[in-house]
Amino acid sequence: RSYRLPFRRFCLNAPVSFTAPPPLAGYGGAMANIRQGQRALRRGRVSISGQFYHVTCATVNRAALFIDWQHGYPVVDALRGSQAQTLAYCLMPDHLHWLLKLCGPTLAQVVGQMKGRSARMYRSRMNCSDGVWQRGYYDHAIRDDEALINVARYIIANPQRAGLVSHIGDYPLWDSVWL
Repeated sequence: RSYRLPFRRFCLNAPVSFTAPPPLAGYGGAMANIRQGQRALRRGRVSISGQFYHVTCATVNRAALFIDWQHGYPVVDALRGSQAQTLAYCLMPDHLHWLLKLCGPTLAQVVGQMKGRSARMYRSRMNCSDGVWQRGYYDHAIRDDEALINVARYIIANPQRAGLVSHIGDYPLWDSVWL
């Protein structure tokens, strides 16, 4: 099947370069390295309205929380109610792949609102008080239409590559605007 995208190309400025932040005072050893790494990741992050992003969020301790559609529904509902346009997603048992178009608020605000809303709904539905999402997320800006469809295919094929299903249609926790 061939896919055609109704989107225009967006021109971006050159990538933002940055230097590692100075060590944190009062933190020694591995803790300082972890916090430096998190800060360095956030420092180069830029939110551009109208830009396409591939976002990956992991569960706390990579726990397999979303084992079926009943457990995953709070996340799907939060994605549908987000302030970004969802193009494709796949909710794996221990992480989420989300392809979105940013439509106003910053990427950090959109992801934070989705994670907060889905965690509240999950805890309410499962009657638990445990954490759901790890802090932070990985994001990648998609720069052209060809890469956009390739990322969508990668996201959708995730359960099949992981060996969870033999046919992608058998996996309940994914969707795409191109279907």
